[in-house]
Amino acid sequence: MTTVKKPLLPPLAIIGILFFIFGFITWLNGILIPFLKIACELTYSQALLVAFAFYIAYVCLALPSSFILKKTGFRNGMALGLLVMAAGALLFIPAAQVRSFGLFLAGLFIQGAGLALLQTASNPYVSILGPSESAAQRISVMGICNKVAGAISPLVLGAVVLKGVSELETQLANLSEVQARADILDALAARVITPYLLMAVTLVGMAIWIFRSGLPEIQAPANAPTVSPTAAGQTLWQFPHLVLGVVALFLYVGAEVIAGDTIIQYGISQGFPIEQAKNFTSFTLVAMLVGYLVGVLAIPRYLSQKTALRGCALLGIVFVLAIVLAPGGLSVWFVALLGLANSLMWPAIFPLAIQRLGNLTEKGSAWLVMGIGGGAVLPLLYGKVAEGIGMQYAYGILLPCYLFILYYAVKGHQVRTQSAGISERAKAPTNY
Repeated sequence: MTTVKKPLLPPLAIIGILFFIFGFITWLNGILIPFLKIACELTYSQALLVAFAFYIAYVCLALPSSFILKKTGFRNGMALGLLVMAAGALLFIPAAQVRSFGLFLAGLFIQGAGLALLQTASNPYVSILGPSESAAQRISVMGICNKVAGAISPLVLGAVVLKGVSELETQLANLSEVQARADILDALAARVITPYLLMAVTLVGMAIWIFRSGLPEIQAPANAPTVSPTAAGQTLWQFPHLVLGVVALFLYVGAEVIAGDTIIQYGISQGFPIEQAKNFTSFTLVAMLVGYLVGVLAIPRYLSQKTALRGCALLGIVFVLAIVLAPGGLSVWFVALLGLANSLMWPAIFPLAIQRLGNLTEKGSAWLVMGIGGGAVLPLLYGKVAEGIGMQYAYGILLPCYLFILYYAVKGHQVRTQSAGISERAKAPTNY
């Protein structure tokens, strides 16, 4: 792709704001789960459908996004993604007015769909906004924007929608009259109207800004270098390192979402007041941000990405064992530390998985994006297990996840099908 030869700072600032939006909206789910559990009178596993509705949109939109962007172009695709997210935010208003969990889930799915389109459009810009030799530095800045927003967003929304919820739950427990109970829950549900209305207005404003921003379109020049071609008739199934990489990403994203989206409810179950527990998702994101900063400083100067992935997987195994075995209150902090274990997994797994795919690299990347569906499936599994054996022991389902990721870091990424016939000289993209 052609490197943009315009002033770097203005477009980089725009993409940085978009990455901030990614993180801000994605990690609101940690607050919405306990909030909707109370407002819509749900079981815990039902409340975890919040994560399912949001992340399953990535699976549904991973492939269609590429088609949409061919029609709209990348800049207009970004604006369209923001408008779709705004529509999802606006759906929260009628959902709150009638206290419909189904409408809330529809709004979350639409937001996830908009995010899938927005990320598919904006990520390539990080590589072309300046010299290729400094692309990794720009990617690191974008990641920091994302993680900082993820740490802030639960604090902002939690301060609005979960204020005084402990007293409200006590009031509800002692209230038998149906209408009075419904009135209290309706008032609670209405707390999301103003934040999500402001979010929708902001997203529409951002869409207009992006549309008028003059961001350049991405163009591949006729003489652009490509990776070595694959043999005719080959399919992605002939690349086991990719298939194993999709599984590894599926498990990693599921583990990341479980750590961030269940810690609030788990903290409440261990005796922390909800006014304190509502901040726990931010602690997980801060731990992830620390790991990300370490990676920026250490990779590749001191650590290879494979070594970093092995270390993160081992940390995940240790922290899961600590969660299951430690006393309840202490174990909550090990859940937060899973953010540190998860921090470098995406940038390590992705490039290992798309090595030597040749002309199938773009399709392989789409498969990996679909691995984000782990954030939809594994939290639901956790919720079902938690209802059976308790929330603390349910974190044990993460142990095989981290063991598989460790296997991929040590051996799985090297598995090749001999019939693939790919030249060993083919190089994997390095800017991940």
